Amino acid sequence: MLQYNQKRLDQAFHALSDPGRRAMVERLSFGPASVSQLAEPLPMTLSAVVQHLKVLEDAGLVKSRKTGRVRTCALDVGAMSQVERWIADRKRFWAQQYDQVEAYLAKPGPEETDR
Repeated sequence: MLQYNQKRLDQAFHALSDPGRRAMVERLSFGPASVSQLAEPLPMTLSAVVQHLKVLEDAGLVKSRKTGRVRTCALDVGAMSQVERWIADRKRFWAQQYDQVEAYLAKPGPEETDR
């Protein structure tokens, strides 16, 4: 099993635990956006959006750059890939567990073999 940076993973899941931040990540999955573009559909102030973006940046999920007066944000694909790999590993583990249970249940029981 792959080793993961636990602190980074914890930060990523914390950042993704908020619906507003997930909405921002969803929007950024289509491409970079300015802070005002991210704030537009959300029911929160521009200041709140900036605070949420800070959480996403601290988790390494989003990168931003400032050009003049416009701050543009983009997803950090590498950080998102680590979260995706962690989830895929959990999914693979549980699929193996279910396969083992299914194989066990498919074995004939003692009363079935005595016939």
